[in-house]
This record gives sequence, C-alpha cells and structure tokens, in this order.
Amino acid sequence: MSKYLLDLSKEFAGKKAIVTGGSRGIGAATAQRLIDAGAKVVVVARSRHEETPKQAVLVSGDLRTLEGAQKVAKEAIERLGGVDILVNAAGAARVHLPDSMAISDEEWVDSLNINFLSALRVTNALIAELKKSKGAIVNVTSGGRIAYAGAMAHYGAAKAALNNWSEALAKELAPLGVRLNIVSPGPITTPGGDEVRKTITSAMGITNEQFFSVVPLEGRAGKAEDLAEAIAFLVSDRASYVTGDTLFVGGGLGTLAAL
Repeated sequence: MSKYLLDLSKEFAGKKAIVTGGSRGIGAATAQRLIDAGAKVVVVARSRHEETPKQAVLVSGDLRTLEGAQKVAKEAIERLGGVDILVNAAGAARVHLPDSMAISDEEWVDSLNINFLSALRVTNALIAELKKSKGAIVNVTSGGRIAYAGAMAHYGAAKAALNNWSEALAKELAPLGVRLNIVSPGPITTPGGDEVRKTITSAMGITNEQFFSVVPLEGRAGKAEDLAEAIAFLVSDRASYVTGDTLFVGGGLGTLAAL
C-alpha cells in the first residue's frame, strides 16, 4: 500500500508540536488540526481565548523579548518532553493612517519583534531539540510581504525579513534533516485580520464584499482552517521532500495578497 494512503486522523500520533500565536485565528486552527490528528500540542500565547483548543497545553509569555521567547521555549519543552513540529504563527498588524510617516519608531521596533524576531528567537531556542527529532518548521508570513506599503509598511517589512531569514535557515537545516517551509496567507478571516480590514475598508470607503471581490477564487475570503490544512501538509511526512519553499494560500492572489 502506498504510504500516502494513510489515515489522516492518526497522522500525527505521538508527535509533539509547538504553535506560537496559538490562542486564536490561524494558530488556534492549526493547533486544533494537529490535535485532531493525534499530536500533543503546546500553544504559546498570553492567554486563552474561546477558540483556543481545549486539549492544548497553554504556555503563556511575551515573545517580544529574547528572555520571554527563551523562557517560553524552555517551558514548552519541559511540558512536551521534546518537539517534532514548530509552527511560528504569532503576529500582529496595526494600521497607521495616512501613511508610513505616521508609524513611530516604537511601532517599527514592536512590529519587528512580534512579526519577525519572535519566530527567530523561538526557533533558535528550540533548534537543538528539532535537530534531535529531525523535525519540521513552518513560518507563517504574509501574502502581502512584497506589496504592503504606506500605513502598514512596518508590518510588510517585518514579514519580508521573516521570509528572507526563513529561506536562508532552510538551507542551513536541510543537511541535518530538519525541514522549514513558509505559508503565506492571503485574505483570511481571523479576529486580528478582520479588525485591520475594517480600518482599511473604512478608510477606502468600500465594503467587505468589494474588498474581497479582487480574489480570483470566487471573490471570497479564506478561513483559518484553510491555512491550518496547508500547514498540516507541510509538517507531515507527505511533504518529506519539501523544504525552503513558500506555499501561498490566497485564493489566487499570490504575492499581492493582503489581509
């Protein structure tokens, strides 16, 4: 029987996973997808939300600092006893109208910390364990990392940095059997994304329907579960020969996808 004809409900049985930003949105959906397939999952977030998977172990902390990221990684390893899968989904976007000149120095630093450096720091803190398990990493960037400008230039710059570093690290880890891939979301309905989108559509004087109308695939938004399924594939053995690649999940928008 082909190894691909498997029971996906047991695909991650015995696997240990860490999902940052796992309390809601894409992170929560990913954590639930891994749990449903048998994984033991730690979600990293400041607190639980209604959509946080009940079966997940919560490790709370602030990933905006090196000390916070290292503390979270240490506690997660202690709770799991190792790690096979790391999903860096933590992130936050804020709109500063009317343009990039309205973005303060503090906001630039904060965006780099949460949207780029948090993933770098957590990954570095867990890399020894991932080498042991020959694990898999997925970094969630943004379909708009090339296109963002103006009021969200700081977010786009941080995601571009995350993408560049991810591609470089993937090449370093490949000889060690550790795979790292990127998932780049387009217009996905999540609590954070919806809040940002509301600000954008209000400023543009358009409706949500008009905003999504540019999506080639039926002019509709995606769901967090769409991203979770893509991430599950990339961290699974089904993607055992895939590393250093970017999977765009944006209904056909590709690199021009936005929140």
